Amino acid sequence: MTKQELQTLFQSRLNEFGFSVDSRAAERFTRYHELLVEWNERINLTGDASIDVALDRHYMDSIAPLKIAGLFPKGAQLIDVGTGAGFPGLPLAIVRPDIEVLLLDSLQKRLTFLDTVVMELDLPNVHTAHARAEDAGQNPYYRERFDVAVARAVASAPVLMELLLPFVRIGGKALCYKGPSAEDELRAGGRAARLVGGSTIRTLPVTVPAQPEWQHCVIASEKLLITPRLYPRKAGMPSKVPLGEWE
Repeated sequence: MTKQELQTLFQSRLNEFGFSVDSRAAERFTRYHELLVEWNERINLTGDASIDVALDRHYMDSIAPLKIAGLFPKGAQLIDVGTGAGFPGLPLAIVRPDIEVLLLDSLQKRLTFLDTVVMELDLPNVHTAHARAEDAGQNPYYRERFDVAVARAVASAPVLMELLLPFVRIGGKALCYKGPSAEDELRAGGRAARLVGGSTIRTLPVTVPAQPEWQHCVIASEKLLITPRLYPRKAGMPSKVPLGEWE
């Protein structure tokens, strides 16, 4: 596939969403994908970087929640926790340059890749930080600072709520991208969210236009109270002993 064909494919997919996107979005997605393929040969960024897999599963899935009104306020400060290859934070930043995005990851080589992408795509609204989520969540510089905290990680909802909500200011939201198994995690996830200052979680269905059969959703918790200093617990504890799975 030529570069022009790839850019045309991205533009077609973006048009299917029916919302306004930045005029350079398709061009930037094209270069992002070229870099992802190139770097994935050297470091493990994603299992399959082919456009057939990545187009909808990574790029379009990342921006699909933008169709939900009010979920990403204009000018929002957003943190993507455990960003990996940049999903969902980088696609959100490409489509919505008004959003200030911090990409947080614990592996420096992934951040080196992300810094390269940010520089080549000329994204002044994106920054990176090297830290574990548990440590950054206890850092006063990051704590209670963001309007939105997102994660597309494979961790369970109770784990993600403990990691995300400490970053969120009161009135902001923690958003976890999930697939069909989300319903199994809601009860424990809701208890975990309340322990760290969040509301009972809501499930918001999300549709990727080219994949209408996919049962994807975002589970969301609004920040109601300041997070107790205990949370997040030290590195490794949220996943070893998830909140909400014990009373």
